Amino acid sequence: MFSQSLRYELLGGADLCAAVEEEQVWVLSAMQSCGQELITLLWRILGNEQDVCDVYQSTFLRLAHFQGGQKPECVKAYVYRTATNTAISMLRSRASEQRRISKTPRQEGIVGSPEQEISQKQLIEAMRTHIARLPDQLRDVITLRDLAELPYGQISKMLGITAGTARVYRCKAIALLGAWMSTENETTSE
Repeated sequence: MFSQSLRYELLGGADLCAAVEEEQVWVLSAMQSCGQELITLLWRILGNEQDVCDVYQSTFLRLAHFQGGQKPECVKAYVYRTATNTAISMLRSRASEQRRISKTPRQEGIVGSPEQEISQKQLIEAMRTHIARLPDQLRDVITLRDLAELPYGQISKMLGITAGTARVYRCKAIALLGAWMSTENETTSE
């Protein structure tokens, strides 16, 4: 099982480095330097092993093919931004699919109690959906601060803003999420 870790001995082997073109060795270096933190971030956003693997692979494929194999100016920021955007796109498409499915007529006679319907898993999925709806700046800060548990100083460097601005964006994001969640609770309790 993947269990939120990655075996780096597989990434750094001599056979793999020999198989990679010389100008692409920096991609392996990026995988080794960002890999574990990125996996932790993706686990917190997605909560599913297969999704984490898919987004991780997609992120580094995009990095390897960035502008014809060129190295981005800030590799770590590119990796985190690409992974976050890919994960959020995945969540959005799932939410859209769930909305489509929920519009289909339900089977009669199968109605659960409110306690059964509002489970912890549903609350987590609702929160992920709401995070995906946040404006880019707010979403990036809350994802990096609360899901990746990065300090404000590192977030500010990655996003090109001040640490104070990052704090303000996080407060705004939390206020929006709280409002959306309470509105959702009111509509489901009626």
